[in-house]
Amino acid sequence: MEYKVDDKALQAAEFIEFVNGVWPGEYDPVKTQEALSRTMNITAYDGDRLVGCLRILSDGYFFGTITEMLVLPDHQGRGIGSRLLALAREHTPSMLYFGAQPDKEAFYEKNGCRKGFQAYVIEKKR
Repeated sequence: MEYKVDDKALQAAEFIEFVNGVWPGEYDPVKTQEALSRTMNITAYDGDRLVGCLRILSDGYFFGTITEMLVLPDHQGRGIGSRLLALAREHTPSMLYFGAQPDKEAFYEKNGCRKGFQAYVIEKKR
């Protein structure tokens, strides 16, 4: 497995193909590329295949958030998510806040994340 911190080479087409393996949907390539350019992307590759990605959005001092951490289903359970979190902890410029699906809380706690504030959502249609 090869890990890349602040993967500036990550392109929308590759990311969209990857994301569709976890969260199938209709993703705009231009907007996806813009989003990728605004985050620190920590990626995991199995050969030339993107199999994991954690994205950090931060102001560089006060606040940061993990926008998502995804690992392809056929690669889960191999320590990829744990390694992505360790790299995020090592390279983040600020404290990180993030939400977790209720069935994933044990994973984050096992990886040294402390449960914090409850999260709320303001939805906006795309």
